[in-house]
Amino acid sequence: MPIFGHEDGALIWRGDGETLRLEPWNEDGIRVRATLAPAIRDDLPQALLPCRPTGGEVTITDAGARLRSGDLEARVEPNGEIAFHRVSTGEVVLAERRPYVYGPIAARGLRHADGDLQSLDVVFGADPEERIYGLGQHHTGRLDQRGGTFTLAQQNGEIGIPFYYSSKNYGFLWNHPGTGRVELNLDRTRWIADAAWQMDYWIVVGDGPRAVMRRYADATGHPTKLPDWALGFWQCKLRYRTQEELLAVAREHTARGLPMSVIVADFFHWSMQGDWKFDPHEWPDPAAMCRELDDLGIKLMVSIWPTVHPHSENTPALKDRGLLVRARSGQPVFNAFTEKNAPGTVFMHYCDATNPDARDFLWRTCKRNYADQGVALFWLDANEPEIYPRDHHNLRYHAGPGAAVTNIFPLCQAQAFYEGMKAAGVEAPVNLCRSAWAGSQRYGAAVWSGDVPSSFASLGWNIRAGLNMAMSGIPWWTTDIGGFHGGHPDDPEFRELIVRWFQYGAFCPLFRLHGNREPVTYQAHIPMTGNANEVWSFGDEAYAIIKDLLFLRERLRPYLLRQMESTHATGDPVMRPLFFDFPDDLHAAGVDDAYLFGPDYLVAPVYAYHAWSRDVYLPRGARWTNAWTGEARYGGETVTVDAPLDQIPLFIREDAANPVVP
Repeated sequence: MPIFGHEDGALIWRGDGETLRLEPWNEDGIRVRATLAPAIRDDLPQALLPCRPTGGEVTITDAGARLRSGDLEARVEPNGEIAFHRVSTGEVVLAERRPYVYGPIAARGLRHADGDLQSLDVVFGADPEERIYGLGQHHTGRLDQRGGTFTLAQQNGEIGIPFYYSSKNYGFLWNHPGTGRVELNLDRTRWIADAAWQMDYWIVVGDGPRAVMRRYADATGHPTKLPDWALGFWQCKLRYRTQEELLAVAREHTARGLPMSVIVADFFHWSMQGDWKFDPHEWPDPAAMCRELDDLGIKLMVSIWPTVHPHSENTPALKDRGLLVRARSGQPVFNAFTEKNAPGTVFMHYCDATNPDARDFLWRTCKRNYADQGVALFWLDANEPEIYPRDHHNLRYHAGPGAAVTNIFPLCQAQAFYEGMKAAGVEAPVNLCRSAWAGSQRYGAAVWSGDVPSSFASLGWNIRAGLNMAMSGIPWWTTDIGGFHGGHPDDPEFRELIVRWFQYGAFCPLFRLHGNREPVTYQAHIPMTGNANEVWSFGDEAYAIIKDLLFLRERLRPYLLRQMESTHATGDPVMRPLFFDFPDDLHAAGVDDAYLFGPDYLVAPVYAYHAWSRDVYLPRGARWTNAWTGEARYGGETVTVDAPLDQIPLFIREDAANPVVP
């Protein structure tokens, strides 16, 4: 017979071999855990930070039990089913719902799997009018994710962060780092974990998106500060092949009087994957290079992959100490890729970032070979990890079986560099990552959208992807300006695209040019090198516009610095959907291709070829001024705005300053 109880402020239910624990978890939040094992565990990989005492109230009666945490109350039926209510209004926020109207199938399913693991799923009722935002970064081209099914696994360009914000003003975190999926059907939402030690999720309510996202930041970690120089322009291409080639670009930028904050040494600057050091034949004096760049006011970023060549100088130590990702059989697993001066494909091992000793080894090696030479930040590429074949069930990490923990890998790699840099005295570490998980924001992770195509359609879906990343708690985000795959510098359509993408990039949290421009050069045993990708590479007309955008970004930096401080303190994303600041404007909630850049700027990128105007909705409740014409309008209407090639549709709120026009 089911039994209710309570301990340490938590509500306990036991029945049919299952133990269910609900406990207050920060303001207006409740954490739910369930297992078929003898006891709930507190030592598992997960995203939540230790909770703050909230003084929850437990009530147990013959009709069931209740747990209250601020404005959120969980009501548990005698059969163990849970419904969450908002105390102030009595409304049902979220409730478990059986998959079928009739039959014995429960809303919560826990089944024994391998060893002490369980396969899990839980079904909740859904409102077809409810809008869902967040869940990481996906190629849906949509902002509202309701109606989609999303795999909870990391890939290049696809980032699974199992948190969403609902238009019903609650947030939900599926607190599992393993693989699975979420199905956002119109009448039901279903969360599935392929393998886990126990079910674990967290729900929180607020009076709007701002309150919910702030409570999520409190629960999983506030975004770290950015150093102020990170708010400038980052120059990158695939790839600068030598120290002299990279320095020549930095010198040319300076000679032209153009601002630059960061320049990047991309992959294959190394001697061998897993050595984590410069190839001395091509980069003979990194310390001198960094000193010259510092004199120019430019920081150097280098690409770091977690891959390890079988013949790397570090492979024996990594193998002997058990610091590599392994298969279930015990053998190291691989990434299939090319390597410098090696014919064909090489099968690389993977350094296991979930292992604290591996994180220490990786950081100490990179500190000695890079940071101590003057390198300021790191590009943590391929950190999904990009295992081949992509069979997570076959992986064995230090943290546990791949199916149960693999999604936490990018967080752990960011943690290695963040904690190492902090210990080395870096005040505000930031590193560029291709993947992330819930909580990555607390380890200085700045994420970009991966190797996306160079097309107007790609620019359009990147707008939505960036906003969903913001609503997933990852505010430091950017793209490869111009897209990564393709784009010939002499192609008229690409020249128009890169101008439009530069306009968008100037109003992203990070402002970064990158790409593998056509034609790509291949030589025997020498990896790929793309065409020119400097700001002057795309013709005189494009260069004149891009040059103005570089200085526009410089004028925005004092504003961005204030927004960065606010994001660190509160969790409010800099780049956010219109409904974030205007939650009562239902029309604003339907806008998915324009956004707010802090509270003062409404940005409406152009993402169609030869589009010289576009419609822009101005949210109700504010007065908006066209940044280029000075025309002011009250919100609550859609306006058609001219968009010549040298202008991005942009509106300024109320009486804010207008630094975009010199």
